[in-house]
Amino acid sequence: MKTIAYICSQVTISGSPNRRKDAFEHDRTLDVLRPAFLDRELDIVEVCWDDEQADWSEFAGAIIGTTWDYWDRASLFLDTLERIESQTRLFNCASTVRWNSHKGYLRDLATDGAKLIPTIWIEAPSADAIGEAFDVLDCDDMVVKRQVGAGATGQFRLKRGDAIPEMPFPMMAQPFFPSIQTEGEMSLIFIDGKFSHALIKKAKEGDYRIQSNYGGYEEAIEPSSDDLLAAEKVVGSVSPMPLYARVDMLRSESDELYLMELELIEPYLFPVEGPELGTRMAEAVSRRLGGGD
Repeated sequence: MKTIAYICSQVTISGSPNRRKDAFEHDRTLDVLRPAFLDRELDIVEVCWDDEQADWSEFAGAIIGTTWDYWDRASLFLDTLERIESQTRLFNCASTVRWNSHKGYLRDLATDGAKLIPTIWIEAPSADAIGEAFDVLDCDDMVVKRQVGAGATGQFRLKRGDAIPEMPFPMMAQPFFPSIQTEGEMSLIFIDGKFSHALIKKAKEGDYRIQSNYGGYEEAIEPSSDDLLAAEKVVGSVSPMPLYARVDMLRSESDELYLMELELIEPYLFPVEGPELGTRMAEAVSRRLGGGD
């Protein structure tokens, strides 16, 4: 029996008194992964990424799971992953995570042909910089979010003329797409480069944020061949091939599909909407560790 570390955080690990509201997603994931991994002689153990007592060399591999507090300690997190990778196999690898941790990676994907939502990069947010972003994007409604962040943390929806909230981090501004409140945001999940399942994430009435923390919910879907092809091209442009990837996409009012995010660090992979996720992950990890299927 080989032991695999499932890297999580103090706010998601089982039994923590300080668990996040959405830590049930951590539990759902492990409920699916554990039996499938055990079928392949792999045992999963939860370990917090910042556990100074952890001996990573004891594990045959480590999967970055619910590290949902890293963004305010990004440098420490990335350095820790490199240390973990020096002692065991890390999925996804540290170099991929470092690249994916700053949303500037989107510019690299655009160079490879991905269709991105128009974006203004604001290194020092101010009222003047936000006003200029409205002008350059030619919109009156936009979303401003952190260049290093996740889960809508530190994210704002602003309309022209709104008071500008404090934004102590480098930000990125994008026009607001109304389809987030109608169709929703599409997510396509890939395991070892192969399509697993897809879903639409929808916001609760009156909101635009689709995360469960804000009342968002999901519906499984079968993507169209064109939508699937667009997502496959995004994943195929990444090297080395990640163990897992989630492609988040949003449709414009003119029915064009845009890439929102390529999530390669700690995305929730929606096991309820993809019941084969556990088996696919276990098979992929087993292959990567030299155990075949």
